[in-house]
Amino acid sequence: MSNADRHALIAKTVRDSGGATVQELAGLTGASEMTIRRDLDTLAAQGVLERIRGGARTLLLRGEEPPFALRAHEAVDAKRRIAAEVCALIADGETVLLDSGTTCLEVARLLRERPVTVMPLSLQAIHLFAETPGPATLMVPGGQPRAAEGALTGPLTLASLAALRFDTAVIGCCGLSAADGLTAYDLDDAAVKKAGIASARRTIAATDGGKLGRTAYAHVAPTALLHTLVTDTTAPAEEVAALEGAGTVVKTACPLPRDTPRARHGGR
Repeated sequence: MSNADRHALIAKTVRDSGGATVQELAGLTGASEMTIRRDLDTLAAQGVLERIRGGARTLLLRGEEPPFALRAHEAVDAKRRIAAEVCALIADGETVLLDSGTTCLEVARLLRERPVTVMPLSLQAIHLFAETPGPATLMVPGGQPRAAEGALTGPLTLASLAALRFDTAVIGCCGLSAADGLTAYDLDDAAVKKAGIASARRTIAATDGGKLGRTAYAHVAPTALLHTLVTDTTAPAEEVAALEGAGTVVKTACPLPRDTPRARHGGR
C-alpha cells in the first residue's frame, strides 16, 4: 500500500468512525505502529484530523463540510476519471467557469493543457493555471477566499459572474439527489454556485458517487438546471435512474486502462 493510499484509508476510517487508535490503524493498513504515528502527525499537520494520545479523532461535527485537506485524500482516482470525462465534453475554444472543490481542481489540471478560456473559483486552481502557463487563457474573478478552502465567495465574486457569460459551467456539489437537487454546506458557496449556473449556457455537475442521494442544507438548484452529471461507478443505481428520469444526462467515468491518456480532447 502506497503512502497516499494509506493516508486516504486512515483519513476515511477516522472520519467514518469518529476516531481510531494507532493499533487499530496498524491492523487495518498492515503498517507498523511507528509508521502510523508518522502518518497521523502528517495528516494532523494538514488539518485532516486531530492527533490525540494513542491515536486520532475526527475534526468534524455532524453535518459539517469536510475540510479541503481531508477531501483531497478521498476518491482520488475516481475524481481524476471524472475530470477526464468532463474535459471530453468541453470543446476547444470554449469559455468555462470552473467551480471550487477537489474534483474541479482535477479538471483544472487537464484544462490548463487545452486552448480554452477558464475562470476558476478557487485559489488552488488559479495558482495551478498561473504556475504552469499553457494554451489555456486564465480569467481571475474577484472575491474573498473561504478560510482553509480557497473557494472565492462574496459580492465581488457574484459581480464577476453577473458580468460574464460562459459556454459551460463545471459545478461541484456537496449533495445531489433527484428529489432535492444540488445542495451545498455553505450559504455563500451556494450563492456562488447558483450565480455560476445562471451565467452559463450549460451546466455540468461533477461529483463522485458518494455525494449522490445526499442532501446538504443550502439549496443551489433543481436537477432540471443540470444538463449533464459526470460521476463514477460507485453512484447508487436508483439515484442515477431518478436523475435520468428527471432529464439529466448521466455519464459514468469508468476506470481507464493504464496506457490510456487521462484526458481526451474533442467536441461536445
